[in-house]
Amino acid sequence: MNGFREIKPEAIADNVIKLIGKDWMLITAGTLARFNPMTASWGGMGNLWNGPVTFAFVRPQRYTYPLMEDGTYYTLSFFDEHYREALNFCGTRSGRDVDKIAATGLTPVEGVTGAVYFGEARLVLECRKVYAQDLQAEHFVTPELIDRHYAARDFHRMYIGEIVHCLIQD
Repeated sequence: MNGFREIKPEAIADNVIKLIGKDWMLITAGTLARFNPMTASWGGMGNLWNGPVTFAFVRPQRYTYPLMEDGTYYTLSFFDEHYREALNFCGTRSGRDVDKIAATGLTPVEGVTGAVYFGEARLVLECRKVYAQDLQAEHFVTPELIDRHYAARDFHRMYIGEIVHCLIQD
């Protein structure tokens, strides 16, 4: 698996709040034939329906959105600080307009599920999409979050994915 070995998700030693919120991640949807990585700092990991899951959020206008909708699997790839510039690039440019792989030099790898992750990542979660739902204004308990994060009312869709493979770099 290209220098990776599989571990159980519960063996992840990282602080998940820092891992996602401060270190960032690439959410990648699609297959090697057509995929897109987008940087995200919103999401989570936990246990739901008696198994390890991830929570990923994608806005409908993102190039990644139709790929998430069409596919069964997606990946979350986590990197060392050395790749911050590549993550910043993937979060500020659209795959509609630019070849993110050519621009960043990241190496796409086909996972066991057919989903794409990156050879430079230090941690990869291959996830099977099991639930999706749009965030809705009427369900916000603290409405000020709408004005702060959704002035255009362009609410994210939340995806819950069962972690089917958890890989760390050797």
